[in-house]
Amino acid sequence: MQEEKTHVYLMPGMAASKAIFEYINLPCDQFELHYLEWIIPYKKEALTSYAKRMSELVQHQNPVLLGVSFGGILVQEMNKYISVKKTVVVSSVLNEKDYPFRMKFAKLSKVYKLAPTRMFSDVEKLAKYAFGVTIKERIELYKKYLSVNDKKYLDWALEEIINWKQTQKLDNVIHIHGTNDRVFPFKNIKGDFIAVKNGTHVMIINKYKWFNENLPKLLIA
Repeated sequence: MQEEKTHVYLMPGMAASKAIFEYINLPCDQFELHYLEWIIPYKKEALTSYAKRMSELVQHQNPVLLGVSFGGILVQEMNKYISVKKTVVVSSVLNEKDYPFRMKFAKLSKVYKLAPTRMFSDVEKLAKYAFGVTIKERIELYKKYLSVNDKKYLDWALEEIINWKQTQKLDNVIHIHGTNDRVFPFKNIKGDFIAVKNGTHVMIINKYKWFNENLPKLLIA
Protein backbone atom coordinates (compact mmCIF):
# COMPACT_ATOMS: atom_id res chain seq x y z
CA MET A 1 0.00 0.00 0.00
CA GLN A 2 1.43 3.37 -1.04
CA GLU A 3 2.11 5.75 1.82
CA GLU A 4 0.20 9.03 1.64
CA LYS A 5 2.28 12.04 0.69
CA THR A 6 2.91 14.97 3.02
CA HIS A 7 1.46 18.17 1.60
CA VAL A 8 3.75 21.17 2.07
CA TYR A 9 2.35 24.69 1.69
CA LEU A 10 4.96 27.36 0.97
CA MET A 11 4.43 31.04 1.87
CA PRO A 12 6.89 33.67 0.56
CA GLY A 13 8.13 36.74 2.42
CA MET A 14 6.79 40.28 2.31
CA ALA A 15 6.00 41.40 -1.25
CA ALA A 16 7.65 38.27 -2.67
CA SER A 17 6.14 35.74 -5.04
CA LYS A 18 6.20 31.95 -5.08
CA ALA A 19 9.21 32.25 -7.40
CA ILE A 20 11.48 32.34 -4.34
CA PHE A 21 10.81 28.60 -4.02
CA GLU A 22 11.75 27.80 -7.63
CA TYR A 23 14.80 25.75 -6.60
CA ILE A 24 13.14 23.87 -3.74
CA ASN A 25 12.71 20.23 -4.70
CA LEU A 26 11.63 17.52 -2.27
CA PRO A 27 11.27 13.81 -3.07
CA CYS A 28 8.03 13.62 -5.06
CA ASP A 29 7.20 10.18 -3.70
CA GLN A 30 7.00 11.64 -0.19
CA PHE A 31 5.99 15.28 -0.59
CA GLU A 32 3.70 17.43 -2.69
CA LEU A 33 4.39 21.17 -2.80
CA HIS A 34 1.68 23.84 -2.90
CA TYR A 35 2.42 27.53 -3.37
CA LEU A 36 0.56 30.29 -1.53
CA GLU A 37 0.60 33.90 -2.71
CA TRP A 38 -0.12 37.19 -0.96
CA ILE A 39 -3.63 38.56 -1.36
CA ILE A 40 -4.57 42.20 -0.81
CA PRO A 41 -5.80 42.71 2.77
CA TYR A 42 -9.12 44.27 3.63
CA LYS A 43 -9.07 47.79 5.02
CA LYS A 44 -7.61 47.72 8.56
CA GLU A 45 -7.67 43.92 8.53
CA ALA A 46 -5.97 42.30 11.54
CA LEU A 47 -3.27 39.73 10.84
CA THR A 48 -5.36 37.15 12.68
CA SER A 49 -8.26 37.71 10.26
CA TYR A 50 -5.92 37.63 7.26
CA ALA A 51 -4.36 34.38 8.52
CA LYS A 52 -7.80 32.82 8.84
CA ARG A 53 -8.57 33.71 5.22
CA MET A 54 -5.25 32.29 4.08
CA SER A 55 -5.80 29.10 6.05
CA GLU A 56 -8.97 28.52 4.04
CA LEU A 57 -6.76 28.11 0.96
CA VAL A 58 -5.16 25.02 2.52
CA GLN A 59 -6.96 22.08 0.95
CA HIS A 60 -5.30 19.14 2.73
CA GLN A 61 -5.50 17.81 6.25
CA ASN A 62 -2.50 17.89 8.56
CA PRO A 63 -0.15 19.66 6.14
CA VAL A 64 3.24 21.25 6.70
CA LEU A 65 3.25 25.04 6.55
CA LEU A 66 6.54 26.69 5.59
CA GLY A 67 6.91 30.47 5.60
CA VAL A 68 9.80 32.81 4.90
CA SER A 69 10.31 36.14 6.74
CA PHE A 70 6.87 37.80 7.11
CA GLY A 71 5.49 34.61 5.61
CA GLY A 72 7.02 32.82 8.60
CA ILE A 73 5.00 35.03 10.92
CA LEU A 74 1.87 34.45 8.85
CA VAL A 75 2.10 30.63 8.90
CA GLN A 76 2.41 30.76 12.68
CA GLU A 77 -0.89 32.62 12.76
CA MET A 78 -2.43 30.17 10.28
CA ASN A 79 -1.29 27.37 12.60
CA LYS A 80 -3.86 28.65 15.11
CA TYR A 81 -6.77 27.91 12.74
CA ILE A 82 -5.87 24.55 11.23
CA SER A 83 -4.24 21.36 12.44
CA VAL A 84 -0.79 20.96 10.96
CA LYS A 85 1.91 18.32 11.02
CA LYS A 86 4.67 20.91 11.38
CA THR A 87 5.24 24.63 10.89
CA VAL A 88 8.59 25.63 9.42
CA VAL A 89 9.75 29.21 9.96
CA VAL A 90 12.64 30.38 7.75
CA SER A 91 14.54 33.69 8.08
CA SER A 92 11.99 34.95 10.58
CA VAL A 93 11.20 35.03 14.29
CA LEU A 94 9.05 33.03 16.69
CA ASN A 95 8.18 35.95 18.92
CA GLU A 96 8.47 39.72 19.10
CA LYS A 97 11.28 39.50 21.67
CA ASP A 98 13.69 38.49 18.89
CA TYR A 99 13.06 41.67 16.91
CA PRO A 100 16.08 43.93 16.36
CA PHE A 101 16.20 47.26 18.18
CA ARG A 102 15.09 49.24 15.10
CA MET A 103 11.82 47.28 14.95
CA LYS A 104 11.17 47.66 18.66
CA PHE A 105 11.86 51.38 18.36
CA ALA A 106 9.55 51.64 15.36
CA LYS A 107 6.77 50.03 17.39
CA LEU A 108 7.18 52.40 20.32
CA SER A 109 7.63 55.54 18.24
CA LYS A 110 5.12 54.64 15.49
CA VAL A 111 7.75 55.85 13.04
CA TYR A 112 6.78 53.06 10.63
CA LYS A 113 3.64 55.08 9.85
CA LEU A 114 5.91 57.60 8.16
CA ALA A 115 7.47 55.00 5.87
CA PRO A 116 7.09 56.22 2.28
CA THR A 117 5.67 52.99 0.87
CA ARG A 118 4.80 54.78 -2.37
CA MET A 119 8.52 54.63 -3.12
CA PHE A 120 8.24 50.85 -3.39
CA SER A 121 6.77 51.27 -6.83
CA ASP A 122 10.49 51.46 -7.59
CA VAL A 123 11.32 47.75 -7.50
CA GLU A 124 14.96 48.45 -6.65
CA LYS A 125 13.95 50.15 -3.39
CA LEU A 126 11.49 47.37 -2.61
CA ALA A 127 14.23 44.76 -3.12
CA LYS A 128 16.44 46.54 -0.61
CA TYR A 129 13.64 46.69 1.95
CA ALA A 130 12.17 43.22 1.52
CA PHE A 131 15.40 41.25 1.11
CA GLY A 132 17.96 43.37 2.95
CA VAL A 133 19.96 43.49 -0.28
CA THR A 134 22.42 46.34 -0.76
CA ILE A 135 24.64 45.30 -3.67
CA LYS A 136 23.39 46.58 -7.03
CA GLU A 137 24.05 43.32 -8.90
CA ARG A 138 22.09 41.31 -6.36
CA ILE A 139 19.18 43.73 -6.47
CA GLU A 140 18.92 43.13 -10.20
CA LEU A 141 18.95 39.39 -9.55
CA TYR A 142 16.22 39.49 -6.92
CA LYS A 143 13.82 41.82 -8.75
CA LYS A 144 12.18 38.83 -10.40
CA TYR A 145 11.13 37.46 -7.01
CA LEU A 146 9.01 40.48 -6.08
CA SER A 147 5.38 40.55 -7.15
CA VAL A 148 3.45 42.80 -4.76
CA ASN A 149 4.11 46.53 -4.66
CA ASP A 150 0.56 47.61 -3.90
CA LYS A 151 0.69 50.49 -1.41
CA LYS A 152 -2.30 49.20 0.55
CA TYR A 153 -0.62 45.84 1.01
CA LEU A 154 2.78 47.33 1.92
CA ASP A 155 1.31 49.75 4.49
CA TRP A 156 -0.59 46.85 6.04
CA ALA A 157 2.42 44.49 6.00
CA LEU A 158 4.72 47.00 7.71
CA GLU A 159 2.19 47.68 10.44
CA GLU A 160 1.42 44.01 11.06
CA ILE A 161 5.09 43.01 11.18
CA ILE A 162 6.01 45.77 13.62
CA ASN A 163 3.01 45.20 15.88
CA TRP A 164 2.94 41.40 15.87
CA LYS A 165 2.31 40.02 19.33
CA GLN A 166 3.44 36.53 20.22
CA THR A 167 5.32 35.48 23.32
CA GLN A 168 4.81 31.70 23.39
CA LYS A 169 6.33 29.28 20.89
CA LEU A 170 3.80 27.07 19.13
CA ASP A 171 4.06 23.28 19.13
CA ASN A 172 5.78 21.42 16.29
CA VAL A 173 7.61 24.49 14.99
CA ILE A 174 10.97 24.21 13.22
CA HIS A 175 12.93 27.47 13.11
CA ILE A 176 15.70 27.80 10.50
CA HIS A 177 17.84 30.92 10.53
CA GLY A 178 20.93 32.13 8.69
CA THR A 179 23.99 33.42 10.51
CA ASN A 180 24.26 36.39 8.11
CA ASP A 181 20.64 37.52 8.19
CA ARG A 182 20.51 41.34 8.10
CA VAL A 183 16.76 41.79 8.51
CA PHE A 184 16.44 39.62 11.63
CA PRO A 185 20.05 39.57 12.93
CA PHE A 186 21.28 36.18 14.09
CA LYS A 187 22.55 37.59 17.40
CA ASN A 188 18.96 38.41 18.42
CA ILE A 189 17.56 34.94 17.82
CA LYS A 190 16.91 32.97 20.99
CA GLY A 191 15.59 29.52 21.83
CA ASP A 192 15.84 26.36 19.75
CA PHE A 193 16.60 26.85 16.09
CA ILE A 194 18.69 25.41 13.27
CA ALA A 195 21.52 27.69 12.16
CA VAL A 196 22.56 27.80 8.52
CA LYS A 197 26.16 28.97 8.24
CA ASN A 198 26.51 32.07 6.05
CA GLY A 199 22.80 32.02 5.34
CA THR A 200 21.30 35.41 4.54
CA HIS A 201 17.71 36.63 4.65
CA VAL A 202 17.24 35.20 1.15
CA MET A 203 18.87 31.85 1.82
CA ILE A 204 15.74 30.06 0.59
CA ILE A 205 17.04 31.17 -2.83
CA ASN A 206 20.81 30.98 -2.59
CA LYS A 207 21.09 28.13 -0.06
CA TYR A 208 18.46 25.98 -1.72
CA LYS A 209 20.78 22.95 -1.76
CA TRP A 210 20.84 22.99 2.05
CA PHE A 211 17.04 22.99 2.15
CA ASN A 212 16.67 20.27 -0.46
CA GLU A 213 19.03 18.06 1.49
CA ASN A 214 17.78 18.76 5.01
CA LEU A 215 14.06 19.53 4.78
CA PRO A 216 12.97 15.94 4.00
CA LYS A 217 14.67 14.68 7.16
CA LEU A 218 13.24 17.49 9.28
CA LEU A 219 9.70 17.08 8.00
CA ILE A 220 9.44 13.34 8.60
CA ALA A 221 11.20 13.36 11.98
